[in-house]
Amino acid sequence: MNLNFLEELNVRGHLTISKVYENNAEEVIFDDHNIIVSGMGVALAHMFAISGSNSILDYQIDRFQVGVSGSSAREVVSTNFINGPLSSIVEYVGDAGDILVTSGYQVRNNAVVSVPLQYGLIPQHNITKVDSNTVRYTIFLDQESCNNLTRDGNAANLNEIGLFVKNIKGGTPVAPILVAYRYFSNVRKTSDFGLVFRWSLSF
Repeated sequence: MNLNFLEELNVRGHLTISKVYENNAEEVIFDDHNIIVSGMGVALAHMFAISGSNSILDYQIDRFQVGVSGSSAREVVSTNFINGPLSSIVEYVGDAGDILVTSGYQVRNNAVVSVPLQYGLIPQHNITKVDSNTVRYTIFLDQESCNNLTRDGNAANLNEIGLFVKNIKGGTPVAPILVAYRYFSNVRKTSDFGLVFRWSLSF
């Protein structure tokens, strides 16, 4: 039902990723569509049917995760979680990063998985209306954030990102749901540059 609902709404997305250097020069490293996953249909169905949270604020797309275990095989509508999300505040912000980070649970297959996860928050001023049907979400990983990541003692590269709706069930703590996903080629994040993700969704 939620997949059909999502198809009827014809929600589309596009993601551009750029490296940003200290002199403000930008280098585009990715520019392509993204996958709107079934969680978008679940979130919208909850909102329209008033079957979840009673607060409209809980249906905002206001957080994200980046990860290190992405693959093109996960670019399917049924994907409902980031495969290798950053696992701590330190991994997101390092010693001096500016990302706002919060913890919460997660909705998967319409059930709340009560394992605490970390999410980056998207500031309201980074959520802009482009036209009557399109909203752009700008996520900035500054020069000090997400640097020199490792997994099991080995270098780990950023290669996946997801957008989340805040809290469709209305519970405490919040339980976001993945609504859009994209795999991209490995980026070894260091303090030499920031990364800016410009993610546009059209409804």
